[in-house]
Amino acid sequence: MSTTNNFEKGDLLIAEPFMKDSNFKRTVTLICEHDAEGTIGLVLNRPSIFKINEMIPNFPAFQGEVYYGGPIGMDRLNYIHSYGDMLPNSFHIKDNLYWNGDFERLKSLIKEKKILPHNIRFFAGYAGWGAGQLEEEIQEKSWIISKNYPELFKMSEYMWHDVLVKMGGENKLIATLPEDPTLN
Repeated sequence: MSTTNNFEKGDLLIAEPFMKDSNFKRTVTLICEHDAEGTIGLVLNRPSIFKINEMIPNFPAFQGEVYYGGPIGMDRLNYIHSYGDMLPNSFHIKDNLYWNGDFERLKSLIKEKKILPHNIRFFAGYAGWGAGQLEEEIQEKSWIISKNYPELFKMSEYMWHDVLVKMGGENKLIATLPEDPTLN
């Protein structure tokens, strides 16, 4: 298992196959921010039953699903996108991937049809770790780190399996393990 402590924003955290914490069982989490104070991430493979229009009053018509981003701040909306400078105050994560940005500008660009559902994903909540906490969990082999990510805007509940298979080696084998080891 690849469990190096060398991780940075833009990397993926893949939950080890038998993680007990139901918030992260078989999840893939994108690291959005990492510094001396801690780490913030978004769980990518937990779709909810809600659309953005159902959760935010007066939001423009849009076919955006809302994902469960993590157990913290469930009343807080986060989003990742590929629009960069079009959304002022966006935080650059990696390559052409950005986090959040000016929400009023986002709504205006959606009304103008300049933001499309296949280039943005919305999340209720986020995952967070205090200083040193994530490093400790990685040391305990709770997470597998992936430096490469698949097409993030084509997320699915099968992403955990798909990312591990794409990583190859031992990770490809890990992807085949059943959730309940007694079934093996």
